[in-house]
Parts: sequence; structure tokens; C-alpha cells
Amino acid sequence: MTTPRMTVRAGDTPNYRSSMIDFALGDPEPCLDNRMTEYVGIWADMDGLYEPPISLNGLINLLGVNAQHGPILYFKANMIAKWFKPNPLINYRAFKRVAFDYGWSANAYLQVISNTFGQVIQLKHLPAVTMRYTKTSGVYVQLQKNGNKVFFNPGEVIHIKEYHPKQGIYGIPQYYGGIQSALLNEDATLFRRRYFKNGSHMGFVFSMADPFISPEDEKKLCDAILQSRGVGNFRSLFLNNRSPKGDAEKTVKITPVGDIATKDEFERIKKITTNDMLSMHRAQEALSGQSSGDSPGFGDLDKITKAYYNNEVVPLQHDMRTINEYLPKQQHIDFIVPDYSDFLTNGASV
Repeated sequence: MTTPRMTVRAGDTPNYRSSMIDFALGDPEPCLDNRMTEYVGIWADMDGLYEPPISLNGLINLLGVNAQHGPILYFKANMIAKWFKPNPLINYRAFKRVAFDYGWSANAYLQVISNTFGQVIQLKHLPAVTMRYTKTSGVYVQLQKNGNKVFFNPGEVIHIKEYHPKQGIYGIPQYYGGIQSALLNEDATLFRRRYFKNGSHMGFVFSMADPFISPEDEKKLCDAILQSRGVGNFRSLFLNNRSPKGDAEKTVKITPVGDIATKDEFERIKKITTNDMLSMHRAQEALSGQSSGDSPGFGDLDKITKAYYNNEVVPLQHDMRTINEYLPKQQHIDFIVPDYSDFLTNGASV
């Protein structure tokens, strides 16, 4: 004989005389969102402006996606600017903005301001998110919030960009391949927040083996389960076996489901994605304030600092030095070389 079954959704009035009631788990939701982080190629719009191959606004939104991604990029900008020598053309604050733009977007822009004699008197930072290259050689444009466009003269804008083999107009950040890990880290955290907001005590199977329970009491139990869940989160299942052969010693049994399915998985996802982000940024845990949980301690900080400076900071400073290609020698930007640098020890100049 088939046991009657009934599905109850929000707003429905269940028939509590049925032998078994189960609560629907809701409609499926799409796994992918609409954040534009896919590589779409380079193309020019109706105004002759080349659009970046990935969404710059999407990359900016990613800065707050979790506890690791954005802070590491700020840390790298701090490390580049830490040894910046004072320069009459650009102050520390403006240079740090240039370094940060280069970190998050792989593009940095400076406006060369000259006097009437053609001498460079200032380098002005231009936010990377607003800059576009045009079909006219050497001409850049800045997008304004009101929809206007500011066109610069050929050679007026210095563009520092990371090399990308598919195109030579815009740089692509090196961390691009780890974006999905960053998003997965965020999704796991948001799911866990919804789980705890729901009370974390739901998501179970409430089973009974009592053929003599009254319909009124059964209705009270079902109502309590229906009212104790949160919107869009775990729902619970109520079963009552009215068979007279029910086990009296196991009249009521509660089997947790939701926590078993998520507790260990959440910790594993967070650990894996954190390791991914440390790898994609080549970040040192001990220096950047991040932790993967794998290391029992921080190690020798002096050796770690020296290795990070030589292998990561110096190459980034070399990228910043491409600005000097547009400046007279006496106005070149430069960096202080710390005492622990191999470059100083070996007599080489940074």
C-alpha cells in the first residue's frame, strides 16, 4: 500500500491527517552571477574608444569580495610606495594611487603637465577606471560622471600597463585567474551567514512513530516547524509513522541534516580559496596579515621580508620606473634601497 504524501509550500494549508508531510526545498537558483569578469576582447565603440577586455567596475567591486583579496592589493601598493623618494613632480599620495591602480587593474595613468617652455612641472594621477584609449594614435580620453569626455593631446598621458599577449592596449591583472576562487570564498561566507541568521538549529528531519497522536497535536508540531525556518534557507521535514508496529522507545527522533552538510565543507572551501588567493597574489602570509592556517608560525620575518622585497617589490618598482622614459634625467622618480637588499649588497642599483 502506498503511503499518502503531501507537499507543503509557504501559504499552503496542509492536511495534517496525511500519513507523511514533506516540505518543498524551493526552486533551483542559478549558480553564476552577472559580474562581468570574463575576457570579452578589445573593441571600439561608436565614439572610437577602446573598451577594456574585462569590466573595470567589476574588478573594483571585487576589492571588497572577502577578507584577503582587497587588503593584499593595498598591501602591495604600500610596499611599492614605502621606499619612494620625494619627487618635485609627484607627491607620495599621488604616487601611491598610481601604484594601487597598477595593482588592481594592471593599468596606471599620469597626465604630464608642462609650462609654456615645454618643461614638465607636474605629474597628475588619472584614475584608471575612467581612462580609455582612442583610435587616434597616442590620444587618451577620460570619462566623466556626467557623461562628458575629456580628450588629451597626443603624448600628454603616460600609460603604465602589464603586458598581455592577446592585445597591447590594456593590461590584465596577474590575479585574473584566481577571481573565481575569490568569488567562491565570498559565496561560502554569505551562505554561512544566512545559515546562522536562520538559527542554525533547523535543517533536520523530525520523525515520529506514534499512531495515537491527535490531529491537533500533529498540526501544532507542523506549524512550529513551518514557522521556525528563515526565508530562502534550510527547511525541515516532518514524518509520522502511524503504523501500530512503531517502536515505542523511538517515538520521537530528530536527525540534523543542514549542519552535517555544511560545517566541514565550509571550512574546507574557506581554506582552499584562501590558499588560492595567497598564491594568485604571491603574498607572504607573515607580511600581508593573511593566514592560510597551514603554518604553525610566521617563520623568520627578516628573511621573508628580504625575499619578498627582492622578488616582488623590486620588479614592481621597475614597472613604475617606466615613467622615467617620458622625463628628463634630473626629474626621474627613484626609490630608496633598504640595507637588507641583495641589490645593495651586490653593488647593483635598483
